[in-house]
Amino acid sequence: MSPQPMARPGGRSARVQESVHTAVREIEAESGRAALTVPLIATRAGVTPSTIYRRWGDLRELLADVAVRRLRPDGPPEDRGSFTDDLAAWAEQFLDEMSSPPGRAYLRDALLGDENGDSAGQCSAYAAEQVETILARAAARGEAAPDVETVLDHVVAPMMYRILFRPGALDHAYARRLLAGLPG
Repeated sequence: MSPQPMARPGGRSARVQESVHTAVREIEAESGRAALTVPLIATRAGVTPSTIYRRWGDLRELLADVAVRRLRPDGPPEDRGSFTDDLAAWAEQFLDEMSSPPGRAYLRDALLGDENGDSAGQCSAYAAEQVETILARAAARGEAAPDVETVLDHVVAPMMYRILFRPGALDHAYARRLLAGLPG
C-alpha cells in the first residue's frame, strides 16, 4: 500500500500527518529507533494504528514519509552574489547535511520505504529546485551557468553515491573538486 495523497491542505488529514510525524521524531529521540512501532506511534499521536496503516501502509513507508519531510530544505539557498559562490555554499551545506549521521539515516529511510520511487523522486525534486533557484539568480545577473541536469549529474549525483555507498571523510574540498569539474 502506498501513502495516500493528502486530499486537501490543512484540515484533519494535515493534523494527523503532523501528529504522527511528531510522534515518530519524539519516540526516536527518547528511546531510539528500535522502539518505533506502529502501536506506540499511534498512541503518542492520538490516533488508532489502523489510521497509520490506512494512510502509510506500514512502518517503513511511514518512516520514508517522515524522512522525506525532514530532507526538504527549510528555504531557498543563500544568495552569495555570484553563481560560483552560491553553488559552492549550497553544495557544501548539502554535503554536510546529507553525509551527517541523521542525514544518512533519513536517506536510508526515504529509500527503504520507497517501493514506487516517490520518495526518491521527491528528494531529487528538492535538490533540483534548489539548483534551479541558484541558476535563476545567475541568469538574472547575466552569468553563464550550466543547466540543472548538468549540475545534478556532476555535483549532486557523485555526492549521493559517495554518501550512500562509500561513506568516509567527505569534506568541502570534495565538493569544490566536483564544482571545479562542472562543464559549462
